[in-house]
Amino acid sequence: MCDQYDFSEIAPFDDDVFSEKMKALVLEPGFEHAVKYVMRDVDYPKFSESLKSIPDKATFQHKVMVPFLEMLEKLTTDGITFDGIENIDKSTAYTFMSNHRDIVLDASFLNLCLVRSGRPTSEVAIGSNLLIYEWITDLVKLNKSFIVKRNIQRTKALEAARQLSGYIHYAVGVKKESVWIAQREGRAKDSNDLTQESLVKMLALAGDGSLCENLKQINVVPVSISYEYDPNDYLKAKEFLLKRLDPEYKKSQHDDLLSMETGLLRHKGRVHFHIGSCINELLDKIPQDLPKTELVKAICHNIDNEIHGGYKIFPINYIAYDKLNGTDVFAAEYTPSQVQEVEAYFESQLNKVDIEDLSALDRDYMREMMYKMYANPLVNKLKVGK
Repeated sequence: MCDQYDFSEIAPFDDDVFSEKMKALVLEPGFEHAVKYVMRDVDYPKFSESLKSIPDKATFQHKVMVPFLEMLEKLTTDGITFDGIENIDKSTAYTFMSNHRDIVLDASFLNLCLVRSGRPTSEVAIGSNLLIYEWITDLVKLNKSFIVKRNIQRTKALEAARQLSGYIHYAVGVKKESVWIAQREGRAKDSNDLTQESLVKMLALAGDGSLCENLKQINVVPVSISYEYDPNDYLKAKEFLLKRLDPEYKKSQHDDLLSMETGLLRHKGRVHFHIGSCINELLDKIPQDLPKTELVKAICHNIDNEIHGGYKIFPINYIAYDKLNGTDVFAAEYTPSQVQEVEAYFESQLNKVDIEDLSALDRDYMREMMYKMYANPLVNKLKVGK
């Protein structure tokens, strides 16, 4: 099936065109503006010359992206940790599938963990809805990203899914490049992370075997991402409120850009990645005579359990759970001073919501939704019993 498609439309740029594409990118005013915004002290002419001297994607990632991510780690986190690296073999390509918290940094920080463990980075799936300028498309394709087509006509959706599935199978099976993809389209605003059945079906479209056999070809590895603080929590709470007030409400491109900027540059506290085990053995244990619908549900359930069991739980998660439920079940997991800090944090985040004439009831609703965001990882981990 991989031979049926021209992947150039969605695939990362090949290294033989890297220099040409980079030389064009540094001339883009939008790119220059973005670089100066994120790297306030940059000497852009000098920086652009250094970019033009880079020959390929691997060099770009190690010379530019790794230092940039390390800068973000230092400025916006209290450290990135990871475990489970022993579950992956350096000589094998995988499909890393994780929960989705941050539009940009989930895959980027995972790649930083891979680099630090001596593993190659993964190619990254990114939705076309975020590529609002052509230069952004060029930038992500220079940085080993491939495109997931969003908001396309229903008549073209199946063909796009086949193309995407074919590319992922090609990347893992032929190029021997690992890939990253979120377990669902878009972030779970309430942090109730559940694998989208349509994603599993898409991944299994390529290949000549059964659904499980096709999935085994791409070595799916569940990854759990835990952020102590989600800088976008107040924006998500605001979105919940706006949808409650107007069920037809939809985010704008400006909202997406604000979420990307906030996620990149604001404080996240501690960040932890747990790399689970490849699900191939789990796939062998699922009865293969199940109806397809039930089979897909069983696969999603197994992936969810792996992700939920790998969460790192912080004091804010325990506090949010007790606040949401009016209990002190987890009082032993935090101190009174931590409760005060968390309460102050929630209020400071809610103060950022820019809605005129916000009522006390509206504020209470958003606070409750923020409690749910922080409580749900604990709720799901408790269900798994890990």
